[in-house]
Amino acid sequence: MFSLESNRLRLIPLNTSQLQLHASNYEALQLSLGLTPRLMLMEEYFQNEFDDALANYWLPETAANSVNFQWFTNWLIVHKAHNCVVGGIGVAGLPNDQGETEIGYGIDQAYRNQGIASEALARLSEWVFRHPSTKGLIAYTPADLVHSQKVLQKTGFVSVEEKEGLILWRKLKPN
Repeated sequence: MFSLESNRLRLIPLNTSQLQLHASNYEALQLSLGLTPRLMLMEEYFQNEFDDALANYWLPETAANSVNFQWFTNWLIVHKAHNCVVGGIGVAGLPNDQGETEIGYGIDQAYRNQGIASEALARLSEWVFRHPSTKGLIAYTPADLVHSQKVLQKTGFVSVEEKEGLILWRKLKPN
């Protein structure tokens, strides 16, 4: 099974069948991956965003792009010492004509303010930038989500513009 590792984390991209199991029986998915099952604590806004992405993006896109599914899915963020899921991260497909793809993440409330989002974002960004056509990453945050903005700043993203309560962030591929 393909995964990425950092000091404290393992990032596991979910294929279509794993996403289906996630949707129907999250505990069974965790057990199938050898993880200690636990429920994630997320704000309703983030949970709704996750549920929408699962049904309307990750499942159909991983099915349509099985060879490159890692570019179209949720990656579980696993805390190696605790052997449990503490968040999710992913990109919105292969780089577009401008060489960019969007990245997003969410961290369990109990694991925030521990540098986990920054560590996961840095590690997945490294992987994304290995793709030869990738020139940059973008991310969007609500203007009032200061802790997420700090994560982006810490990992080299720069705010580009604010529109309709959202801030666009960009990180260029290192030379």
